[in-house]
Amino acid sequence: GSEVLPAKLINGGVAGIVGVTCVFPIDLAKTRLQNQRQGQQVYKSMIDCLIKTVRSEGYFGMYRGAAVNLTLVTPEKAIKLAANDYFRCHLSKDGRGLTVFREMLAGCAAGMCQVIVTTPMEMLKIQLQDAGRLAAQQRKPCIIPSNRLATTNAVLSRSYNVVPNTSPRAVSATQIARELLHTRGIQGLYRGLGATLLRDVPFSIIYFPLFANLNKLGKPSPEETAPFYWSFISGCVAGSTAAVAVNPCDVVKTRLQSLSKGANEETYSGIIDCFGKIMKREGPSAFLKGAGCRALVMAPLFGIVQVMYFIGVGEFIMSQSSLKLISD
Repeated sequence: GSEVLPAKLINGGVAGIVGVTCVFPIDLAKTRLQNQRQGQQVYKSMIDCLIKTVRSEGYFGMYRGAAVNLTLVTPEKAIKLAANDYFRCHLSKDGRGLTVFREMLAGCAAGMCQVIVTTPMEMLKIQLQDAGRLAAQQRKPCIIPSNRLATTNAVLSRSYNVVPNTSPRAVSATQIARELLHTRGIQGLYRGLGATLLRDVPFSIIYFPLFANLNKLGKPSPEETAPFYWSFISGCVAGSTAAVAVNPCDVVKTRLQSLSKGANEETYSGIIDCFGKIMKREGPSAFLKGAGCRALVMAPLFGIVQVMYFIGVGEFIMSQSSLKLISD
């Protein structure tokens, strides 16, 4: 690109922070909806989830786990953008330019680099986001299907070992990270790495070429840039399309990364086991849990990223600083 990398990173960082602040509550609803099992539904829909969260956990309850995201979203976006740029630059070296296939390759490589930050970030975020759902499930009288009556006692006694019955104390991301590192080492933080790759690599493969081609449609002529609103719409459409397409992997990732399970919630040994059990117990529709939320999260996130580039926040900050001597 024509932009210098530091400006690009500032743009990505600012976009990430603005984006997280705007859409984090929807993301929280997504995690809770994806983790619900049948017969134990605490929340009916996204709106219902947000209302109940505000009621029982206060306004800031919707932002549980946002601190982790705000801290790590800048390095995450930075890695992704820098990698995408680096690979695009290398792939277009031979003078033939970027074909759609090469754009996909660049996006794919960028997605692979980004999981270094994404996996631990989401691992911690999910524990924090889901705590309120487990607490709500404890408060709600449990509906237990009749065929499980025999195992009820075992299940009930087990559920209290999982979540103390007293009101849950707020844990911080640092505490969870320390505990994980202490008990499971670095692997503990990277639980769900495979599922994250399964989600983010296809996401990038779909998003980058789709955005580039949608954006091309809005250009008045090949030399000019597409109008501002067009870039925003392209970002939104490409972002939400890619998000819904990879939602099954996102559901699996959320399930695999959730450490505390409520009563009657099964554990999974890996990606294939998780896919199989969800398919068998909850049917194919379970893979679309939280898809609407995710489309709503991704669309503005990517739209905002495009806006930041367009306004050139990074360039503005750079030009204010002494890094760039302004001629004339």
